[in-house]
Formats: sequence, structure tokens, C-alpha cells
Amino acid sequence: MTEVWSRRTFLSAAGGGAFLLGTPPGRAAAQAAGDVHDGMRAVWRGLVLGGELPTGTEPFRSRLATLGKTAGDWRAAMAPADGSLWPDLGFATDPEMLMQSYYRLRTMAEAYVRPGTGVSADPVLRSALLTGLDHLHAQAYQAGRTPYGNWYCWQIGAPQALLDLCVLLYGDLSAERLAAYCEAVDHFVPDSAVTSYTGTSTGANRVDLCRVLAVRGVVGKQSAKIALARDALAPVFPYVTSGDGLYRDGSFIQHLWVPYSGTYGAVLLGGLGMLSGVLKGTPWQLTDPGAQIVFDAVERAWAPFLFNGLIMDCVSGRAISRGVAAADVRQLRQDDHARGHAVLAGILLLGEGASSTERARWRALVKGWMARDYYSRPLADETLTLSSLARLAEVEADPAVPAAPEPVGHHLFASMDRATHRRPGWAASLAMASRRIAHYETGNGENLKGWHTGSGMLCWWAATSGNGQYADAFWPTVDPYRLPGTTVSRKALADGAGGDWGASRPDAVWVGGSTDGEYASVGQHLRGLSSTLTARKSWFFLADTVVCLGAGIRATDGTAVETVVDNRNLGATGTHALTVGGAAQPTALGWSAAFPSPGWAHLAGFGGYVMSGGGSFKALREQRTGRWSDINRGGSSAVVTRRYVTLWYDHGTDPTAGSHVHQILPGATAAQTAARAADPGWLTVLANSEAAQGVSVPSLGFTGVNLWQAGTAGAVEGGGPCSVTIRERPDGTATLHVSDPSRTQTALNLVWHRPVAEVLSRTAGVSSAVPGSALRLGFADLTSAAGAGQEVVVRLG
Repeated sequence: MTEVWSRRTFLSAAGGGAFLLGTPPGRAAAQAAGDVHDGMRAVWRGLVLGGELPTGTEPFRSRLATLGKTAGDWRAAMAPADGSLWPDLGFATDPEMLMQSYYRLRTMAEAYVRPGTGVSADPVLRSALLTGLDHLHAQAYQAGRTPYGNWYCWQIGAPQALLDLCVLLYGDLSAERLAAYCEAVDHFVPDSAVTSYTGTSTGANRVDLCRVLAVRGVVGKQSAKIALARDALAPVFPYVTSGDGLYRDGSFIQHLWVPYSGTYGAVLLGGLGMLSGVLKGTPWQLTDPGAQIVFDAVERAWAPFLFNGLIMDCVSGRAISRGVAAADVRQLRQDDHARGHAVLAGILLLGEGASSTERARWRALVKGWMARDYYSRPLADETLTLSSLARLAEVEADPAVPAAPEPVGHHLFASMDRATHRRPGWAASLAMASRRIAHYETGNGENLKGWHTGSGMLCWWAATSGNGQYADAFWPTVDPYRLPGTTVSRKALADGAGGDWGASRPDAVWVGGSTDGEYASVGQHLRGLSSTLTARKSWFFLADTVVCLGAGIRATDGTAVETVVDNRNLGATGTHALTVGGAAQPTALGWSAAFPSPGWAHLAGFGGYVMSGGGSFKALREQRTGRWSDINRGGSSAVVTRRYVTLWYDHGTDPTAGSHVHQILPGATAAQTAARAADPGWLTVLANSEAAQGVSVPSLGFTGVNLWQAGTAGAVEGGGPCSVTIRERPDGTATLHVSDPSRTQTALNLVWHRPVAEVLSRTAGVSSAVPGSALRLGFADLTSAAGAGQEVVVRLG
């Protein structure tokens, strides 16, 4: 019988969890002997390995056996030659292959030093490791060589793997070898790499560079390198107002224009966690008070994008296209769940340097996310390193850690044109683009068809269904012109259209919205990528629905323009029932039809849709085939096929004034959807034009208005562009949240034509607030507010 893993077993095997806490006995022994560098090397080894694992229990027994087999296979396949160490990884012109060669050696070294792999301390494997290190050094990674290709491989990827190898094999490497490897790292990663906080030395990249410098200092016993690494972290901590880094509203940007909490953000979390661990208790311990900003960001910047163990694709940049790599013989899948699991492990690692209160809270959050990830169990995730697996397994087995529920609330990330909406039972994300934020990111041959991900892509997940929606081969099989929520021109685009590294930014400034932290009004002045398309789009995020409005939809591309209500991935064999207006629709692949609006639709296993505008909407059930290599040149060429049900509005070719109004009800039953459609008084559309968009829902006391210019929508009158969210409470009070997403207003006057008896409070940006038969508000300069909202609380008259 397979023995299950338990906390007691792990703590016994790992020496009471000391390695997980970053304070292994090796440090104390080494420091007692007077060498702090040896102690730090022991700590780094513990951080890399995750401690001494319980080799006889699952999931570790199987993972260790797989690690040993992988190492043996790679040892057998090794064939040193000019420009390669393995025949499939020729690095003469591609440093990516050099980096991957070092990572193969690192994996082999891990199998060599870990018990339970079947090749532990194997002399044949040891000889292969030394041969491989010498060959890569002689052929490419040595002092004096000129780097070529992607800088990342030379300054981060290869040296990180090489230095980990030096730590893991320290007792097997001669002083001459260590000195040569350190000299090579010094050549490719000189101290000047962190002199200026610009270019490729910012954000997560800066953390990675500091990791290289710190471990280089540990391996070579050079204290100055360690001190430099610590000091060079300082620019990472403060909030930024442009470019790469963490923003006050929780946004995280990398590559200047790309939201990247999901991948580079995970690197930053894990990197800071490891650096904090290795520096703790040494003369170079992190004491910068700015580090608290990163701790605060766990719940402000990362938690809003985590749901049931996954991290939402809208903050993972070009990584959404990686899927299955061509060179991966095991065909392991990189998806939103795998990326999410890495973030969870990073949070736990960072938590060891946080306060006891923060640590306890984060561990509960992580345990909850793990417990609810029914689609992709974290402890079965073969993409996780064993050290990450150990951290997650320890939390799961700890009876003292409760499983925290999913956080609920709306989060508007104005600095990266993203929003998340979290309700009991479901969550949604919205991706937009502006002068500040790219339509999408492509680069290094990745994410070649991600063109429209910033055109209002609206993703959602229910608590117990649809969690594989975007993980299950969605990106290589979905129609890239019909991403859910988007309004797009069907104009054909070339792979990588718009340029690499976030070059494709639209000339639009009104992108953002207002929120009270529970509900929200969000808008986007949409300009199409390499297209004449323009539109005004608004989303009102409420208790059980997202109300979606579109107006002023026009283009002159000579092609059709569509707004996609939704595009649901049914999996490889799904036959989910589609009901429209109470009538079941055919399940045959290739079926399509048009339906009059107003109307409603329901897709079994997912939720409902209520169409309130005029005209008609279309539906399609189809099977689509693609390859990961279609969207990522390093992806697998294996054919994958998935089925889809798509709902959309066809605005026609070159529309001049297209529009739409609909609701999405995640998790709703057909009966609930029909009831909403049959209740005309539930939702009132106050305006849906190029000047203003707004709705009111009396039962929720909600009014949301996006003014694209000075004007009026319902009872809201604004003297300029703004977003307004109003909540009227049963106790006779109301709150107004007002922002200027365009960041152009040096002053703003707003009138709410509603009797107000008293102004109870207002934030500093509200220069005047006069109650009476109407509430008259004045706002100071909003250009420096970075899209953040101002709040006014009143007592109604």
C-alpha cells in the first residue's frame, strides 16, 4: 500500500522543518567554524533542494524515481561535440540551448545529491556531470567569450543553473574548476549589470541578477559580491509610477508595458524569498524597510489574480503560449494552474521572512487555493520543483493551518489596465490596453497570435466548474479573432503583428474605471491593433453578473467586426447543452444559427447570458484543431483538438455605429437566466453611446456611469470625462466613487441629481461637496491620481 505523506513524516525527515525555514543546521555548524560563506552555501543548498524529503512517501517517492530516470536518460544521451553537449541542444548559434544544457546538468546534479533517486552518489553520473561542466565551459561559457543572441541566457539563465551546480557539487569540484566558473560568471555578469536600474536590470530581472551575484559571492567566498547583491535590491522595493515594478494599486509591470504578476511576478516572489533566506542572520541581512512593500503586495498584487490554484492568464504575458514545449519528452503542460502553483510556492517561501501574522495568513490562503484546485492538484504537478512541492506539501499536511476561503471583492489595477471581480462562487478578469499598456506581448517567437488579448478579453471561472477553460489547450485551438469579451475586426493579422516586447500600444487614454471594492464601473476606449476599429466599451461588475455595453463600434478595414459574448472551451469531447430562449439547440459540430435580441442563452455546466439590446446574436458549435507551435515557435507540433460554443454579435462589414448590451451570469442555471431575462425592471440602461454609458440596478442600489466626455447619464452629470460608481444603502446613506481614467482632468465638477441631506465624509481629492436638492461635487487635479478614485459618503435627503 502506498504510504501517504504526512506532516509528521516530513518534519521528521527534514529535521523539524529547518530547511523550509531557511535555517538548516549546516549554517550554524559552518558559522561556528568561522566561515559565513560555507554557512550560506549550506542554506542555499537547502533552499534549492527543499530539505531532506521523505523518500518513501508519495508524491515524493514517484517524483524522485522520475528524477533519477530523467538524469540517467540524459547521461546516456550526452554526446559532447563542437557546439553541443546533447545532439538536440546545439548552442553554437542559440544561447537558449546553452542555457537548457546547464539546466539539464542541474537536474542531473539534483538526482546525484538527493536520496531516493536510484542514482544518488553514482560515480558514473558524477563523471558525466564533470565532463558536461567542463565541455560547456570550454565551448561557450568562459571568460573572454562574446555573448550572442538573447542576453537573458548569458546573464540569468545559464549562470543561475551553473552556480546552483557549484553549490550542489561543491565537494566534487576542484578549486580550479570553481575559480574558472566564477570567472566566467564575472565576465558575463559584471558588477556593472546592476549599476543602473534601467533596461534589462529592473523588476524581476534585477532580482534574478542579484541572485546571480549573491550566489557567486557565496561560491567564490567574496563578501563584496554579496553586499553588492543586497544593495542592488534596493530599487526593487519602492513603488514605481512608470516602467517596471510594483505600483501602489497592486499593478506589476515588466518590459515597460506588460502586466506580468503571473510569471515575472512569481520570479520576483521566489527570488526575493530565496535571497532573504540566504542573507538572513548574516552581515548582509536584508533590513531595507522598503521590503514591506513586497510583503504587502502578496495580498494586493497577487492574491486578486489567484483562484482555485490558478493565476489568471491576463497577467502572464507571452507565457500563455508556452503550453507544451517541443523539446519536452514528457509533454508536461505549462498553464494557468502550473503558473499558479509556482506563485503559491513563492508566497510560502517569501512568508518565511514576513511577520508571524502575515505568514499565518498567507499559509491559510495557500492551503485554501490548493484544496479547491480540483482541476489540477498542486501536489500532482510535475512542473513544480521538488523544493516547491515540499513547501506546498508541508502546508497541506499541517492541521494547524486552516484553509482560507476565496477572497471576495473587486480590484481595479489602473496602472496596468486590468481588473478582477471576485464573488462567492465565481471570479472574472478583464484585460484592456492603452497608451500605458500593450495590446499583448510577443517576442522570442512566443505568443504569435495574442493580438486581441487586450481588446477587452473577459475571462471567468466558477468555483466548481470550468477551471480548465483556459488551461485545456485553449490558446492553440481558440479562434484568435474570437476571444471572449473582445470587440475585433476580422482583418487578417500576421504572426507577431504590432512588434515585439509590448510595442503595440493603442492611442487611447480613457481606460480604467471606479470601484467601491465590491462592485465596479470599468470602461475602455478601444482602438484595434493594426486596424481602423474604434469603440467605447463598458463593464459593470455586480453581485451575480457582469453587464457589458458597447457603442460607437466602427471600422473601415473592409472586414466584418464582431463582439464576442463568450467562447467556451468544451474540451476534447464536450457536448454541453446550449439552450436559447428555452429551446434546446443542436449538438452537432458545425451547427450555427442567429437569434433575435432581446433574448437569452444558457450553456450547461457554465452559466447564462442575457442579451438586452436590439438586432440579433449568433451561436456556433465547432471543433477546432491547432498546435502549440502555431503560437509559439518552441512549442510542440503535436495536433490538439478542442470543441467550442461561441456566442457573438456580428456588427457587419465596416460598421458605423455598432452597439450591444448583454449580461454574463457565471454559474447561473437556465431557470435563473430565464428569470433575469424576464425581469425588464432589474436593469436600466441609462446611456449607451460614444458620449456616455451607464446602468442602474435598483435592487442593488447601484448606479454606474462612464462619461467619455462632458455630459449626462441618468442622474449623473459630469463636466468632463470620468467614471462614477454609486451605491445607495438601506440605512439611507450612499457612497460615490469617482475617477478620471483618462488622467487628463486638472479639475472636475460633478452633479448627482439626487436630494442629499448631509455630506458625511470625503477624501482629500474632493475639493468641494455641497448637499441640497442635488449633490454638487468639485474635484482637484486628478491627473496625478494614477486613475485612483475619490470617495464621498452622504446621507440622502
